[in-house]
Amino acid sequence: MKNIVVFGAGGHAKAVIDAIEREGRYRIFGLLDSYKAAGSEIYGYRVLGNEHYIADHRENIHGGIVAIGDNWTRASIVARIAYLYPGFPFVTAVHPGAWIARGAELGQGTVVMAGAIVNSDTVIGEHCVLYPKASVDHDSRIGNYVTLAPGATTGGNVTVGEYSVLSLGANVIHSVSVGAHTVIGAGATVLSDIGGYAVAYGTPAVIVRSRTAGERYL
Repeated sequence: MKNIVVFGAGGHAKAVIDAIEREGRYRIFGLLDSYKAAGSEIYGYRVLGNEHYIADHRENIHGGIVAIGDNWTRASIVARIAYLYPGFPFVTAVHPGAWIARGAELGQGTVVMAGAIVNSDTVIGEHCVLYPKASVDHDSRIGNYVTLAPGATTGGNVTVGEYSVLSLGANVIHSVSVGAHTVIGAGATVLSDIGGYAVAYGTPAVIVRSRTAGERYL
């Protein structure tokens, strides 16, 4: 079983650790976090240091996963690791209580949590997060660094652009597109295309303001 590290030691990391443990494909070697003291523990796993720890322990670390909830911050950490350690392998984590249908694809670094569904021939990009009971129906395309919060649901043939968020209980009907860097508010129902760099909510969802790349949403 290969050793991996988890980048992050907060609440989101706890859920990612649970998915990794239950899937049973990897052994967690430890946690790396720039904001937690080395030696502190989460679920019995020690914080070993920050990302520079890898330089002197590469022979013991065969991959990793970035367990940070915010899309933009997650992407920044991925980019830093890729810069420091070219070719570093990022792994996926799929809770055994999730359903990955025939023909579905998951990009590297993506996490699929308990009760989530990725239906037939849907493609999920790299470093995405599907929280519990999130569901993406058939033939959809989800960009890199996208988050589907608990209970977020799409119909078939939906497109979601990179860095976007479907918040708690949001619904996107079939064959609709959501642009990049867009946040769909909790409980919203998207009935027509929503462009990029926007915040939209309501039923039907309407754009209420613009947003910039990297703007916090958590």
